[in-house]
Amino acid sequence: MDPCPFVRLTVGNLALKIPVASKPARSVVHPSSSPCFCKIKLKSFPLQSAVVPFIPPEKNLPDSQVHPIAATFHLSKCDLDKLAGKSIFAGKLCLKISIYTGRRGTTCGVNSGRLLGKVSVPLDLAGTVAKTTVFHNGWIRIGKDAKGSSAQFHLNVKAEPDPRFVFQFDGEPECSPQVFQIQGNISQPVFTCKFSFRNTGDRNHRSRSLQSEPGGSRSWLSSFGSERERPGKERKGWSITVHDLSGSPVAAASMVTPFVASPGSDRVSCSNPGSWLILRPSDGTWKPWGKLEAWRERGGSDGLGYRFELIPDTNGGMSAAGIVLAESTLSTYKGGKFVIDMSCRTGGSNGRATPGSATSPACSPRSSGDYGYGLWPYCMYRGFVMSASVEGEGRCSKPRVEVSVPHVNCTEDAAAFVALAAAVDLSVDACRLFSQRLRKELCQQVELVG
Repeated sequence: MDPCPFVRLTVGNLALKIPVASKPARSVVHPSSSPCFCKIKLKSFPLQSAVVPFIPPEKNLPDSQVHPIAATFHLSKCDLDKLAGKSIFAGKLCLKISIYTGRRGTTCGVNSGRLLGKVSVPLDLAGTVAKTTVFHNGWIRIGKDAKGSSAQFHLNVKAEPDPRFVFQFDGEPECSPQVFQIQGNISQPVFTCKFSFRNTGDRNHRSRSLQSEPGGSRSWLSSFGSERERPGKERKGWSITVHDLSGSPVAAASMVTPFVASPGSDRVSCSNPGSWLILRPSDGTWKPWGKLEAWRERGGSDGLGYRFELIPDTNGGMSAAGIVLAESTLSTYKGGKFVIDMSCRTGGSNGRATPGSATSPACSPRSSGDYGYGLWPYCMYRGFVMSASVEGEGRCSKPRVEVSVPHVNCTEDAAAFVALAAAVDLSVDACRLFSQRLRKELCQQVELVG
């Protein structure tokens, strides 16, 4: 089945130049000596914000390697149709950007930034499904002081095709649902999921259809997980296996570190997170592909913190460090999206991990600090990689998974992302306060009896 058409609208290479002559009186802080940021708005899409770096007046262009992407809008065919809709009440479609000096946020309910100027970039999205279109790339004059001098704001706005495979769970992961591939109004089953409780004594977690690895002296589950068996408040042994239509296992997610309440509390802490391994079949056994850690954040947000990293292929060795591809906080109440986007250096969470306003990078890879695209995994994963919708606590969650076409070369590729989406969704339940009871599908028989 063909992928679904998507368009990726990006805003990047932001910079601000303030003429020296426009420096105000001493009592007023000059923009060049205070933080600058902007708010980016596209119709009914959530507002996004980004830091705007200040550069000296003598410099011609901003450093594109410092802040390449400031905001991203992922537009489906339905979104494009709505944006292109004609209305006598709607003018020409524009991307609107407001530039502020000062720090982001509010003080006593009042915005702390001072408006410096506004920019409106006209957009014509017709044809962007098939070709890349640059709407603006360069400087724009904004605002004026008493002497007529104006600041200059640099930005790049472009749209590029980003076709994706779309998968939809027809039920909650713990209910062992089917997974359908979606293309327009057409859907067809491609995977089945089987949720189960892994015997914590079975450290090899072999599927019946996968032969044990000969001569294996050390279990990789022991390497990545925890051997602890703690009484009391813990959730452990969850596993979900993804099968193709022939019944063969093509991916799995296995809880390798129990989700345990921190001492004196009823929540999983950041200092002691639970974890999952995302597995792929290889040579008759399971091979670790990625690791997902999750915990319950403290504070007013009371969100789900998470970190996902890829595990390098070291031919059986476990010494190489993983590469963090996603790290952020998700709202346990509103729901949202888990996103992996290699082009986004400044990430965040808007609801559930769409780039925007989190305190830690959500979409930026990090390990040794070298962002060279010739190194693993940058030669394999570029741009948008995948997203998965997740509902908040207490809501029926049927994850919708989008995977960029370049990152799917076989059934196992797609299945690994489906397993990751299931693990993220199940982590919401695994990190629920221990004072709250889980649904029966997530409780082992011994727990139900107790």
